[in-house]
Amino acid sequence: MKKVIGFFALAITICAVNVANAQSKDVVDIAIGSTDHTTLVAAVKAADLVETLKSKGPFTVFAPVNAAFAKLPAGTVEFVLKPENKATLAKILTYHVVAGDLKAADVLAAITKGGGKAVVATVQGESLTASLEGGKVVLTDAQGGKSTVIAADLAGSNGVVHVIDTVLMPK
Repeated sequence: MKKVIGFFALAITICAVNVANAQSKDVVDIAIGSTDHTTLVAAVKAADLVETLKSKGPFTVFAPVNAAFAKLPAGTVEFVLKPENKATLAKILTYHVVAGDLKAADVLAAITKGGGKAVVATVQGESLTASLEGGKVVLTDAQGGKSTVIAADLAGSNGVVHVIDTVLMPK
């Protein structure tokens, strides 16, 4: 019995340490630690947004996976990563960021309160529309493109990251 209690105490301690470590990482560190976000990390660095996104926040980041960038027309990523296109890249990336700490439950509550849709303002200045399709949260961008949230509530020390499957595009 003492061994069982000791095992559970150890398991609880390990879980608490893992939660503390996850929350000691900021939203940028969460992306850096993911092999599915190498393109996003390269873009954030190219746009000189690392320091901004490492600041106090809080931020909600809708983080496109590498496959999302691969869906863009050929040459798009290479084009926006050029130094002379830094402003365009920053506009696209900040369109994926909302001021505040919007957890999945908050988004779902806003969708319900909004009669099936919730509009959120991005730090870029335009808005995204969140809705439910097939039980999943879908974001609609300014151009009518849709992105599905495929992982939610990756908590960081300065906000939360939600992983999405398509790059969102402002006007």
